[in-house]
Amino acid sequence: MGALSIWHWLIILAIVVVIFGTKKLGNIGSDLGGAVKSFKNAMREDEPQKRVEDQSHNGQPVNVDTREKSHQ
Repeated sequence: MGALSIWHWLIILAIVVVIFGTKKLGNIGSDLGGAVKSFKNAMREDEPQKRVEDQSHNGQPVNVDTREKSHQ
């Protein structure tokens, strides 16, 4: 009794479609898809910069105090 059966989900889906209509649900879906796509693109743009930072230290931990003193 705790879980919803397929019939419950179908009834909920039918109510949502009647309330919002298929056009509005399609717009919401495309907006959500565009947001996810933009997020993925932003994550990919950040990745090359991270690789450059990792290569500059040759994968070794860097002592921040030593690094700051060498640049002064």
